[in-house]
Amino acid sequence: MAVARILFPMPLPEPFDYAVPEDLDVEEGSYVAAPLGKHQRLGIVVEMLGDEAAEGRTLKAVSEVYPTPPMTKAMRDFLAFAARYTVSHPGHLLSMALRARAGLLPSATETVFTATGETPPRMTDARAKVLDVMVAADDPMTAAQIAEAAGVSSGVVRGLAEAGALRATDVPTDPPFPPVNPDLPGATLTAEQAEAATELCAAVREDTFHTFLIDGVTGSGKTEVYFEAIAETLRGDPEAQVLVLLPEIALTQAILSRFTARFGAAPAPWHSGLSDKERRRTWRETAHGRARIVIGARSALFLPFRKLKLIIVDEEHDGSFKQEDGVTYHARDMSVMRGKLEEAVVVLASATPALETVVNAEMGRYTRLKLSARPGAARLPDVELVDLRADPPAKGMWLSSRLVHEMLATLAA
Repeated sequence: MAVARILFPMPLPEPFDYAVPEDLDVEEGSYVAAPLGKHQRLGIVVEMLGDEAAEGRTLKAVSEVYPTPPMTKAMRDFLAFAARYTVSHPGHLLSMALRARAGLLPSATETVFTATGETPPRMTDARAKVLDVMVAADDPMTAAQIAEAAGVSSGVVRGLAEAGALRATDVPTDPPFPPVNPDLPGATLTAEQAEAATELCAAVREDTFHTFLIDGVTGSGKTEVYFEAIAETLRGDPEAQVLVLLPEIALTQAILSRFTARFGAAPAPWHSGLSDKERRRTWRETAHGRARIVIGARSALFLPFRKLKLIIVDEEHDGSFKQEDGVTYHARDMSVMRGKLEEAVVVLASATPALETVVNAEMGRYTRLKLSARPGAARLPDVELVDLRADPPAKGMWLSSRLVHEMLATLAA
């Protein structure tokens, strides 16, 4: 009997060995349930041992294998590295990758109805109301929704389904994310933007690890440049996935709308403002490889991607990428390591790159792409420094008299 070495998402010193029943299909990376103490616990198989590992030992057996694709070796290696680097228990890191455990199970389903166009053999006022609602409906509806809209009982809906006037279909309550389209036209790039985008796309096609720094002034179009890299990644491999990390405060509807306009569908989100249902949906779709673009805060770095080929860290200088409680880490630096283990391209973007990033670029570890101007006729505002020693604020104030004067003049204009 084979033996599975299982890591649990808790602060335990090491994995535990379990016997694998013949009727279970267990491999390295499998999400499994196994008895630990008096309870069944979720764990990850980090290593499979041969039959000889069970000789002379009395081992508890794996109880269940979850119907989720196994965690990739690159992801397991990343968690192991992060544990060593942050001097943390491996189980702590695993728990960060399992923040939506309900996503391990398939989505629940619900029954929705659509009109077939058939007329029931017996028509009543209640049935007519239901059919009127269905004719006006743009999307399938549940029996409860139809009954409420028509002002009838759900039994009328079921009766129409039995009569052939309505078609019942079971659909998941957590639907897949709409497919993205990388072939939609992007913005017209300037020569400088096009040169940077060409270099990024060439690296994506090489399908190997490489880190870039897009160092561009505010408004220089860094987003449009990395959009081209995203499109190239998705076009080149139908299974490739992309992760975009942003400071949580920057995860606004405006940035999501830009992604939707460029790729025809919103990316899968991951941030603290999601409901449990939304978090479960993103985790499941990412683990199955169906979420092609994921955009999120720093913790999205620990999602179990199936085939992560491009990581973008926008505003890489931002302090919110540092986690200072629990497992302490910097998402920018961990992104570079995950990219290395995944053989993915990593893009760091900023108008004011962090000192560490600049040094890495100067040492040749990162390729620096400069965007020195805004597109079109736009230009940066003139900036004038005010010496507060020569022009101190009025008593009880903290703005210089010069700044106050200029602000009042602007507001009065």
